[in-house]
Amino acid sequence: MPVSPEVPPLKEFSPSQRVDLLVSDWKAGIPPELPIEEQEHRLYGQAWEAYQTGDYGFGLWCWHECDRLTNNLGGNIREVTRILGPGRYFGFSHRRRVAEELPVDRIYRPRKGDMSTPRPDAFVLPHYQVLCIYLVRAATGDPKAKATLEIALGELEDQRRADPFLKHFETFRNLLERTSGGPGPGSTGPAPGTPSPDPTQHPTPPPPSLPSSRPPIKEKRPRRRPPSGRRA
Repeated sequence: MPVSPEVPPLKEFSPSQRVDLLVSDWKAGIPPELPIEEQEHRLYGQAWEAYQTGDYGFGLWCWHECDRLTNNLGGNIREVTRILGPGRYFGFSHRRRVAEELPVDRIYRPRKGDMSTPRPDAFVLPHYQVLCIYLVRAATGDPKAKATLEIALGELEDQRRADPFLKHFETFRNLLERTSGGPGPGSTGPAPGTPSPDPTQHPTPPPPSLPSSRPPIKEKRPRRRPPSGRRA
């Protein structure tokens, strides 16, 4: 990932409805005759400036916009950075900081068949961003976040092909493990520093068995019969 600028200090965390309304107003104000890349550059620039003032709600929007462009451009980060502008890529340090600060209790997660609408102060996030947030919280020892994450990870294999954004969660998880110096919650594999077996080496023979502390069992001999008669 490109080197990201310093993460701005948190001042507020606007919920999704406020962010979406402002982004829609900004998008409507961009001349439609401009090339698509220029429109995306201007819209992202306005959201980036709002994030730089300390509103992490716009940081969530920039986070997802980076990943959307990355998917559309076949993973070419250089092209993504060219469209967004130098120094505007929403890198791992920004993602981790936003994930740490987002109020978990205000995440809106509708159930199947749920027709309710989210509260105005709720955060409506893509599934992979929710996983990233629970991953960070689980790494701090939050038992509820860890349990929720483990349940969600059990369905990850079935969802990977259908959701192209899940690869960004896996990248986030790998970077979190690398920066924390150990495997994060939900990861599998040997712990860091554990040597892997070398197939070219001969197995070490087992140590000789120690003698038993129990006394040996004496073998019983058959009793000799006395002679039937005596010589005179």
